[in-house]
Amino acid sequence: MSRYIILLSILIIILGGKIYAQRTIAMPQIVNYPSKVYRGGVQNWGVTQDTQGILYFGNNEGLLSFDGRYWHVYPLPNSTIVRSVCFDGHRRIYVGGQDEIGYFQADERGTLVYHSLVGEIPEKERQFADVWHIAISGEHVFFQANNHIFHHYQDKISVDRPHSSWQYMTSVGEDVYAQDMERGLLHYEEGIWKPTAIESTLKEGAIITGVVSYAADTLLVATMKDGLFYLANGHFVPKVTSMGPRFSTNRISSIRFLGNDLFALSMYPGGMLIMDKRGEVVQRYSYGEGLQTNNIRDIFKDRNGNLWLALDDGIDYIAVNSAIKYIYPDQHTKLGTYSVRIFNHKLYLGTSNGLYVTPYVGNALDNIGMSEAQFEKVRHSDGQIWSIQEVNGRLLIGHEEGSFEVRDGSVRPIHTNTGIWTYQAASRVSPSRDVVVGSYLGLRHLVFDGQHFVDDGHIDGSDESLRFVYYDDKNHVVWVSHPYRGVFKLSLSPDFKKIIRQKQYDVAEGLPARLHNYVFHIRNDIVVSTPKGVYMYDGETDAFISAKQYQALVDMPIQYMTEDKMGNVWFASNKRLGVLDFSRPLEEYPYTVSYFPELNGEILGGFESVYVHDTENVFISGQKGGILLNYTAYQERASKPNMLLRTVKAFDSDKKEQLLFGGYRYQDVSHTKLRYVFNSLQFNFSSTMYDQQDQVEFRYMLEGLETKWSAWSNRSEKEYTNLPAGTYVFRVKSRNGMGNESEEQTFSFRVMPPWYAHPVSYALYAGLLLVFIFWLLRIQRKKLKERHRDELHVRQLEIEKKEKEVIKLRNEKLETELGFKDKELANLTMNIIQRGEVLSKIKDNITQTMNRLEDKETQQNFKQLIRLIRSAERTNEDWEKFNAHIHYANENFFGRLKKQHPDLTAHELKLCALLRMNLLSKEIAQLLHVTVKAVEVSRYRLRKKLKIDSEVNLYDYLMQYTTVDV
Repeated sequence: MSRYIILLSILIIILGGKIYAQRTIAMPQIVNYPSKVYRGGVQNWGVTQDTQGILYFGNNEGLLSFDGRYWHVYPLPNSTIVRSVCFDGHRRIYVGGQDEIGYFQADERGTLVYHSLVGEIPEKERQFADVWHIAISGEHVFFQANNHIFHHYQDKISVDRPHSSWQYMTSVGEDVYAQDMERGLLHYEEGIWKPTAIESTLKEGAIITGVVSYAADTLLVATMKDGLFYLANGHFVPKVTSMGPRFSTNRISSIRFLGNDLFALSMYPGGMLIMDKRGEVVQRYSYGEGLQTNNIRDIFKDRNGNLWLALDDGIDYIAVNSAIKYIYPDQHTKLGTYSVRIFNHKLYLGTSNGLYVTPYVGNALDNIGMSEAQFEKVRHSDGQIWSIQEVNGRLLIGHEEGSFEVRDGSVRPIHTNTGIWTYQAASRVSPSRDVVVGSYLGLRHLVFDGQHFVDDGHIDGSDESLRFVYYDDKNHVVWVSHPYRGVFKLSLSPDFKKIIRQKQYDVAEGLPARLHNYVFHIRNDIVVSTPKGVYMYDGETDAFISAKQYQALVDMPIQYMTEDKMGNVWFASNKRLGVLDFSRPLEEYPYTVSYFPELNGEILGGFESVYVHDTENVFISGQKGGILLNYTAYQERASKPNMLLRTVKAFDSDKKEQLLFGGYRYQDVSHTKLRYVFNSLQFNFSSTMYDQQDQVEFRYMLEGLETKWSAWSNRSEKEYTNLPAGTYVFRVKSRNGMGNESEEQTFSFRVMPPWYAHPVSYALYAGLLLVFIFWLLRIQRKKLKERHRDELHVRQLEIEKKEKEVIKLRNEKLETELGFKDKELANLTMNIIQRGEVLSKIKDNITQTMNRLEDKETQQNFKQLIRLIRSAERTNEDWEKFNAHIHYANENFFGRLKKQHPDLTAHELKLCALLRMNLLSKEIAQLLHVTVKAVEVSRYRLRKKLKIDSEVNLYDYLMQYTTVDV
């Protein structure tokens, strides 16, 4: 008995696990943001979004914001955990933490600034621990802690206390609901918390974790451990779901209404479920499906209908509303998918590891991708699958080992001689007996006998690997192309045994080149895609001409083309996918060209494949799994991207930063003035197209410096350095992958001139220039005066020089004359002295003679004679000349000497002149007719008057007065 119980338990676990692990065929894009990316705390508690599209997360380290490119963390004043966050629809982001409530709001520069509301709480109620939820109804804001609900209205806060404890609070539309553990779920009406249920059928202690609108008068209530309940007409009614048994072990942390009768439930630690109104699980997301963890705190639906998950470890983004999803037949390995086909309500995927199949519910949901996935590998299909094609109502696969037919859950070999690329039947409407096959080794022939396909062997004359093949049954020719061999038309024999004629089409036949050409059958025409566009076959000239209807693809290398059943043409160019939609003609072309940049690099290059089941289900070969495109939804959602200017910073030469604009409330800051030192600016910008970040491009221009827009690029920042003084306007716009451009955002600013280029400085410069000019004029005038003075001085010197030369000549003449006079004086002196000596001797002789005479009369005669001699000595002309010569020769001498010694007498001056002549006292006595003693006495007196010592030679002293002035 115990064995049966154990087996039953295992079966329940297996079946329960199967239900729990349920997933859809196609998975949306999931983007993981670990804490090392956003550089904040590990845990996240809540999510909200403002009107600009910027997201905000309640994080362990504060308020975390994200705009698609940049993350920022804004801590609270007490560095508390932000447990709850809510945008009021206008400008404020309300937050709640530990002992802290308030809001962030952008200031005049667009920078988020925190405003605490704790000061408005009554002082005795200011200790309240964590604020877990915030609800907003109009201008009323409610903050829920365990023992308090703070009601903020018109800058006042009132406090509502619970009967036991507050466990949950939320808003549904304009209504606010809160759970009191004693009174149950309450509704706020006109200042009073009123019960919502007449009687509660909730289990005692059941904790509500979510309330959403379910119908006009019905709410859907989620509890932590007791599952889901309807609240209608005052009664709680349990909602039966396939997950009911699991809700007791996987706590529901939140619930969100997604639209289209779908609800998202986050669990702890059960990941996330998407459930329909019937309670059936549509999709499950967990660690195995791409989430970072199974512990989800909150779910938020953004304005584009996609989901953000606040996790215990990171943040996840799920593009559930994206038109592009991915198919992974093997959850453990993302296999390259080469071909996709729907056959008998089953979806087949040909991969690099075999053929996978899953049934689907064709009409249950909007698209096949939302059907439950039950992928299994088809038996005996291991290996590379190149193609899956429906031929004559049968499913054939091109395998690396040969041709196979899919039947009864397995594959049946048709032949295994060589690898197969593709199948081309003679007719695509009615069953065809003959099928041409492109293989690794040329063409083969298959014959269909009504029940089975039989390999009829190789078609002789074709030995190249042929993947691009089209069989024209009307002309019994096969068009083939090889990227390195060219394009050929092969005429077959009636029995398909050999090629009887072949023609190669090259440059001479109208193609632009021989290499890289691919042949297709599109819209009843044979076309060849080339590196220079598309060319069409003209049967009349047996050549190719440029296809005018495909002019939109000119100069574009096309590697793949296919036509869907609506007549649209899908094409691939360098791993880029596009479509010519003939249902939307334009004036220039009979179609609209659309691209899918989200898939750039995602499709299989060289092995492109597009299978269009309908416009909601377009299957594309992918490098990692298959790709499902809802083309109808993609067109509907192709709108303009938004454009956010996030930050504007200015820097000086020392990299000192000045924030000019914070980015959280855009405004055109008119003519922000910057000092010249801050003439280097950095602009950061973004777009909140979170599901197309890899395809969003930007371009910009700085008006005042640049005259042309930059090229489109994915770069979201621009820096300008060392801008000259002037007025500038920075312009930036974005575009998405569809080519739709956003509105232009601008930021105008003015770089003020440096202090040395300021108008006041220019006025100062003008004044200094005038002063400088006046100074130059003054200097010039002074120089002119100095030059004039120098010229006068030079002239004066020249004059003086000339005068000196004249004086010199005159002095030389005077000296000559003086020398002559001196000679005359010397001669005269000698004459006088000699005459005096002769007269003296004569007197002496007369005296002697007279003394010897006795005759008195004779003596008297001799005495008279002596008197005559003496009279002759005094009146001698020579003596007069002598005196005149002395005065003439010694005029300057007397003048200098008289100037120095004004008290000298004429006799003393004459004595000085005789001494200057270096005459002896005896000689002077003879000249002056005095005794030698008288001369000695005169010399002594003169020495005293001249005040010279006895050691000084009187002659040397007097000689210093004899120099001639020049």
